[in-house]
Amino acid sequence: MSEKLINAIVELKEEKAISLARELADSGTDPSEMLNMGIEAMGQIGDKFENGDYFLPELLIAGELMDEINKIVLPLMADQSGTETGEQVVLGTVSGDVHDIGKNIVKFMLEANGYQVLDLGIDVPPQAFVDKVQESGSKYLGLSALLTVSYDSMKETIEALKASGLREGVKVMIGGAPVDDLVLKYSGADALGASAVAAVDLVNNWIDGKAE
Repeated sequence: MSEKLINAIVELKEEKAISLARELADSGTDPSEMLNMGIEAMGQIGDKFENGDYFLPELLIAGELMDEINKIVLPLMADQSGTETGEQVVLGTVSGDVHDIGKNIVKFMLEANGYQVLDLGIDVPPQAFVDKVQESGSKYLGLSALLTVSYDSMKETIEALKASGLREGVKVMIGGAPVDDLVLKYSGADALGASAVAAVDLVNNWIDGKAE
């Protein structure tokens, strides 16, 4: 049934995917396995986008579908772990970029690990990130980008955070397929999350004091 769920998500068959997710949950399937199914499906959707088989409308539909499946899976993971961190992470795709597959996977993984994710969506202006960090009091900010032209937006967002006086109290991680150590240095962020798992590890380590 796992392949059926993955295929239903990739093919954007909303009713079928949600029905299969509920069946798997009711049958006692390990929620972490269901999480991996969602990640696998989102990866395939990302490939379809890169290959020109899917476009922005399909990405938006996929994001909404994964949100619905999250509502089924995440409570099971919370029950299993018995913990919620109580920590908030502000997340979004920076201004000038409308890609959100990677961001959505990171959101999915963070929520599965007990974090409350304040997802600002795509094409987010620098000031919107600053406003949300200030409003929420979050100490963690994640910036996503897939386009090389968005590197300036990452830098501008961090500069806006500095101008607001909030930068010293906020850890900033960046990510996206083309983002590397050079972009990390250019943007002024604290760390690079090379994958969704790495992003979760970063926040965990920051909270535990294992990383600066």
